[in-house]
Amino acid sequence: MIAPGATLGMLGGGQLGRLFTLAAQSMGYRVTVLDPGAESPAGSIADGHVRAGYLDPEGLRQLARLCAAATTEFEKVPAEALRRLAERCPVAPTVASVEVLQDRVRQREFLARHGLATVPCTVVRGPQDLAGAGGDLYPAIMKVSRFGYEGKDQYRVSGPDEAAYALAAMGCEPCVLEHQVPIAREVAVVVARGADGQVAAFPVAENEHRHCVLELSTVPARIPSELAGEAVAVATSVAEALEYRGVLCVELFVLEDGRLLVSDVSPRPHNSGHYTIDACLTSQFEQQVRALCGLPLGDTRLHAPAVMVNLLGDLWRRGEPDWGAVLAHPRARLHLYGKREARPGRKMGHLTVLGDSVEGARGEALEIRARLRERAGLGASGGDPAGASPAA
Repeated sequence: MIAPGATLGMLGGGQLGRLFTLAAQSMGYRVTVLDPGAESPAGSIADGHVRAGYLDPEGLRQLARLCAAATTEFEKVPAEALRRLAERCPVAPTVASVEVLQDRVRQREFLARHGLATVPCTVVRGPQDLAGAGGDLYPAIMKVSRFGYEGKDQYRVSGPDEAAYALAAMGCEPCVLEHQVPIAREVAVVVARGADGQVAAFPVAENEHRHCVLELSTVPARIPSELAGEAVAVATSVAEALEYRGVLCVELFVLEDGRLLVSDVSPRPHNSGHYTIDACLTSQFEQQVRALCGLPLGDTRLHAPAVMVNLLGDLWRRGEPDWGAVLAHPRARLHLYGKREARPGRKMGHLTVLGDSVEGARGEALEIRARLRERAGLGASGGDPAGASPAA
């Protein structure tokens, strides 16, 4: 067990690293961040900042000298960085887990080997593979295999010609051509697994996206309890099959016929788990600290129904948003990430609203979101436009 007072390492300086740092510091740990940027959300509040690239040998040596153990905040950290770091200090998640999950082709193959249903897809390693893709696979989404997320390096395609264009636009990198299935809802399960194999899952979140970026998470998800139990079982199976250590998120599609298909697995805390900071006995970030340090995992029970709303840079187009619209609500919690520059689509923060019921929390959250959007001149709601390529 790594006791409070020790220094923990964080590869990555974004908002997930910031929220981990806040959780670790509240538990009595110190945090040193390795990130190449001069300023970052995590680096600005951490106890130490090693400014270096993720594969910089001296930077990794320095982090290992300072830290009792290290973890990551996003899946783009090269697995090789974890491998080098693991030679000098404990790391979680393991190199083997990250290597599987940061590559969509390997991830799909792994899930299939363990009997977990995923969205039908074809692996595309070059133009020749498109010729063999059946017409019944379209419409589809072309996704780059490595390091793509939240609409980045993704294209909606309606046929072979558009698929060929998308492949060329992504530099003919290996991709998966994923069939668009009839989705009733999208859900996500954040799950933690400790060094001793203990697994703890958080309540199932129901996710709503706009422009391929998560906009709202509603908890508990508005699905039958049996289906929620099945989703938790799938996420638990993934963590156990990987022999994972740390926090991961399994995103799933609920089809119109009630079946569940795994959409994606992320080897880190997840945006759709931000509600846990305010709505659960243990947050996903405290759980990440516990798994890294060999502590027993915390209780994941929900205090109350909750809705999380992402705050994107679009809200800043007329200046600083009217935070009175959030702070006037006694059961709303505002979290800003300390980013200096607001850009359209950039995650600047989030808010969480607790309620006595799911619909009550949703009503409050949608009202707050509408006021913020109107203040920014965006319109009260704004739907997710259909079609359009690329998906980002």
